[in-house]
Amino acid sequence: MGDVLAGIHATWEFESDALVIRFERGIRTPRLFQALRERRVPYEALSAAVLAPGRRGTVVLHAVPRPGVDPLMEAAAGQLKETCDPYRLALPADREELAARLRDELAAVIPAGPSDPLDPLDPLDPVDRWDSGFLVAAPQGPISFKAYDGKATFDGTSEVSFRWSSTMATSEKWKTGDQVFPVRELSGVEWRTPDSPGGFLRLLPRGGAPRPERPDHDPAAVVFGLGYGPVHDSLPFAAAVLAAMRAKDRAPVPAGVRSAAHGDPGAIAERIRHLGELHRAGLVTDEEFAAKKTELLAEL
Repeated sequence: MGDVLAGIHATWEFESDALVIRFERGIRTPRLFQALRERRVPYEALSAAVLAPGRRGTVVLHAVPRPGVDPLMEAAAGQLKETCDPYRLALPADREELAARLRDELAAVIPAGPSDPLDPLDPLDPVDRWDSGFLVAAPQGPISFKAYDGKATFDGTSEVSFRWSSTMATSEKWKTGDQVFPVRELSGVEWRTPDSPGGFLRLLPRGGAPRPERPDHDPAAVVFGLGYGPVHDSLPFAAAVLAAMRAKDRAPVPAGVRSAAHGDPGAIAERIRHLGELHRAGLVTDEEFAAKKTELLAEL
C-alpha cells in the first residue's frame, strides 16, 4: 500500500503485508505508547477496520485485532482505556476523508475470518494460536518493574523471579522467600490493571494446584499500588512472559496428527484446557465456553 497516516500520538505506515505503528515520544503521549515504541501488525492479525467520531473534534481509526494474536492484548484482557489502546489512532476531524480511504484500503487487505471462531481445527482460531505462537511480537526482555510488595524480573526467555520488599510484603510471602518460576512450568498470566483498586500480576503454575485467593498472600503474585506496577511497566512485562510461555509450548503438529486427535482423551483434555484459559482471559463468553466444552466432551 505504501501510505502513511500521521495521527495524534502515533503514525501508521501501511506496508505491503503489515501495518507498522510508530508511537511518538512526548509528555502528552500515553506512557504505554512510549514504552511500546513501535509495533508491526501483519494484516492477518486484524479482523476489521472501523472509523468513528472521537472526542473534541477528532475521528478514530481502529484496526481491530483478532483474539489470540497479540500477547499485549491477551494480557490486558479488555482492561485498557480507549486512550491507551495501541490499535486506535486519533486524528483531527479534517483528516476524516483520508482516514476513510485508508480504512477502506485496510479492510480490503484483511483476510476473511473463520466461520467458527471456536473451531480448534481452524487456522485462525485463538486456541490454535496457543500452538502456533503470536503474530504480533511482545516487548523484548530482560524486563523488570517495581510492584508494591516486591520487584518482578523476567530474563526475556526462560525465568521469572519475584524478590519481596522487606517492608511491604506480607508475612505469608516472607515465609516462602523470594520466588523463581521457570517459564516452562507456567500455564498462564493474570494481569489486573493498577488503574483500579486490587491490581496485581499473578503467574499461573501448571497443574492447577490450590493457591491463596488473595494475591497479597500468593507467592506467585505481586500486587500493585499507587505508583507501583503502572500499566506501561507491568502490562508489557505480562505480555513478554505470556509470549515466552507460548514459544516454549509451541511445536509443529502435522495435519494428520490433528485429525487423529479427535477422540483422543489427552488431546481433548488439552483443548479444553486451552479453551479454559481463553475463558478466564475474557475472550470466550460463559455460554461459548460451556457449549464448546460440551462439544469436545462428546468426542470422547
